[in-house]
Parts: sequence; C-alpha cells; structure tokens
Amino acid sequence: MSAPVKRLTTSAMIASFADADQRTNSAPFGHALARLADERPEIVGLSADLAKYTDMHVFRDAHPNRFFQMGMAEQAMLGAAAGLAEVGLVPFASTYSVFATRRAYDFLCLDIAEPYLNVNVVGALPGLTTGYGPSHQATEDLAILRACPNLTIVDPCDSVDIEQAVPALADHPGPTYLRLLRGKVPTVLDEYDYRFELGRAASLRDGNDVVFISTGLMTMRALQAAERLQKDHVDAAVLHVPTIKPLDTAAILNAVRGDRLVVTCENHTRIGGLSEAVAAAVAYAGIATRIVPAALPDEFLAAGALPTLHDRYGLSTDALCARVKKELQ
Repeated sequence: MSAPVKRLTTSAMIASFADADQRTNSAPFGHALARLADERPEIVGLSADLAKYTDMHVFRDAHPNRFFQMGMAEQAMLGAAAGLAEVGLVPFASTYSVFATRRAYDFLCLDIAEPYLNVNVVGALPGLTTGYGPSHQATEDLAILRACPNLTIVDPCDSVDIEQAVPALADHPGPTYLRLLRGKVPTVLDEYDYRFELGRAASLRDGNDVVFISTGLMTMRALQAAERLQKDHVDAAVLHVPTIKPLDTAAILNAVRGDRLVVTCENHTRIGGLSEAVAAAVAYAGIATRIVPAALPDEFLAAGALPTLHDRYGLSTDALCARVKKELQ
C-alpha cells in the first residue's frame, strides 16, 4: 500500500504577492508599531478580531495592556478609536480594507475625520492582494475614501515604506488610512536611496521614453518592468506616489513633461484612484497629454491564485511590459 500523498495548501487570505526569489521582511507594520510604542506610551492598537491577519499580533504580544480586541465589530472599533484619540492617545485600528471602508465608512467620516482626530486606520488586503473574491478584495477603497475631507491616504510599496510610514502617521495630527501589505512583504526601496515623506512623491529612476507614475505594490512592478524594458532599449522612469491624498501635484506635473508615454500603475480599480487623480491634476493644469492606466477593471474580480489573477487583470510585470510595448508601437 502506497504512502498517503501530502497535500500542500496555501491560504488565499494570506497568500503573498512576492516573487519566489525576492527579499522580504516579515510583518513590517507590526514590528514598526511595536518599536514605536516602546518609545511612545500613548500608542495603542485595536483589532476587529483580525490581529493575526493584519500583523497587529506583533504589537499585541509586545504591549498587551495597550491592545484592544474589539471582535467582529468594525464600526464599534472605529468609534472606540475616536474616543481613545479624544483623551490624547494615538490609536492604530486594524481590519481588512473592505470592512474599514464599505462597512464602517460613516464612523470613519463623522467620528474620526470630521473632528480631525489622530486615528490611524490600517486596512489589510487592499486591492487585489487576496484570492478570496469580491467579499475581501478592496478594489475600490481609494475611490471611497479620497472624497472624505481631512483624511490622509497612504499606499506603501514595500516593507521599507511601511516601516518609515508608521512613525510619520503617528506624528500627523489628523486621521490617516494606510493600505497595509502584511505577512512577508517585499523589500525593494532600500536600493533606491529612498526616504518616505508624507505627502511627497519620489523619483526612483529617470528615463526618456516612458514614465510610470505608480503607487503601492505597483511601484515594485513598475521598477521590475523598467529593468526589463531597458533590455529592449526602452528607457523608463518611475515616480513613486506613496501618498494618494494629499497628492504631490508638483511632482506629477513635472513627471508628465515632454513627450514621454505616461502610464499610471495602481492596485485599485481605474475609477477613483491614482489614475483619475493624476488625470485631473494634469487637466486642471492645462497640460494636454495622454495617460494610460494600468489598473484593475471596473468589475467584481474572480477568486483564485494571486499570480494568475495579477496576470489576468494586468498587474503583473509581464503585463506592464506588454502594455508599454503595445502603446509605443
């Protein structure tokens, strides 16, 4: 009798978008928050029964007396975070992006943003970073939140961005929303002399033929695409936009100079995210240039394996390279 076959399983909820041979850092948000709390006693953490899946468990284990488990009650969690901020604490409240935006928007808007409280909402699984389908894919969170007054929105590229963003968000006096990359997060930006600055975009490489204006994990893909395109004699620049709101309009207008092909890259639907923000900034400035969006379609996405989905919906490095080559023909 043959031995039973051992089946390898991977949870689509915690699947990584990192390449197999890529350098990664485990739970950068949780470790950065725990380190910051070592120095600042006013830092507190909250979770809606998802500490393990938002890397908040690292903070919980390091500072158990400053962690609040709110259960599956996202609206109550944001209301409680507002109350903690009212008495001088600096809360980081974590859940999945779909629940923070679709389910608890009114509490984020009126309890936190309207009184301009220092509450940091941390949304895991932004865009297409899970294969669990529309119930967990926050493909429209930026579109929902960009219209909320007073709210600062950050979409980090990698572990470097996250580690540097955490103290900056705590220092910011008003409310913030962080699109969290969790688990084993790629480490990319340390090779580009990069420093996160709230509200500022960063030029990571220059090029004469095409400029990628990117945010979130798509900056990693834009950098990979630029390297590959170089072998085909296509000179690509990359402008990383980690802060979606307020938008670094000056850097964007400088990036669309000349006759370079402009490609916006985002892990979000093409409606209401970076692409439309860039297009509006360019149009308002009276600049006539075509902008090509590399973004998710305006539809509910399929469930499945992340590499397959990223290729299917145009977020993979291969898809980016193919899109640029087609546009340059």
